[in-house]
This record gives sequence, C-alpha cells and structure tokens, in this order.
Amino acid sequence: MVSRVIATPEAQAFIELLIAKHGPVMFHQSGGCCDGSAPMCYPRGEFLVGSSDVLLGEVAGSPFYIGKQQYEYWKHTQLIIDVVEGQGGMFSLEGGEGRCFLTRSRLFTDAEWLELTLAGVV
Repeated sequence: MVSRVIATPEAQAFIELLIAKHGPVMFHQSGGCCDGSAPMCYPRGEFLVGSSDVLLGEVAGSPFYIGKQQYEYWKHTQLIIDVVEGQGGMFSLEGGEGRCFLTRSRLFTDAEWLELTLAGVV
C-alpha cells in the first residue's frame, strides 16, 4: 500500500543523525503558529499526542503525526519530508543544525486513493 508520509534520502540521513545525537525521535506536522507549517522533530515521547492527532506513518523508523484539522486539508496528499539549508524551528531538534525539515506534497493518484479508502485508512 502507498505510504501517506515518506522522507527523501537526504531527510532520512538527517533523521538518523538526529537520532544518533538525541535518541529516538518523533514528528508532528505543525499547522501554523510559531514555526509555520514545518514538520517538527521532538525526542520521542516529549510531545504529547492526543485524540486530535492522526498517525500518518513513519519516516526513518520514527512516528509521524499530524493534527486532525490539518489532516483534513492534506488527506488527499502524500507528504514528502525533505531537508533544506536553513534554520529549523526553535522547538524542533534540528534547530541550530543549519538545516531544516520541509514538507512537500503530491496528490494521490485515483488508484492510490482507492487503495487507501478500501484499506480504511482515510
């Protein structure tokens, strides 16, 4: 089945670097506020997820959540986590590393959407 969230090879390598420095991590797709709409990386278990968060999948073995309201806007898309030069969010682990995570997206094809719908994950 198609994944709802994936990471580029560059992002996967960066996540592995962060795990080596900080231990297991998790992600939450921000819906705005302090750090725009950047995916935020936290030490695993430090960010409390609740009933208003949706587990999209994993990137580099790390859980990736999105707020339910944000999910409603993006549920028809595959999120592609990338890394670019720049400053990360001040609450995100990559802050100060000179690189930051960025979310790109693409619409699911009709066949992929049907597959996700039949599997009951959308």
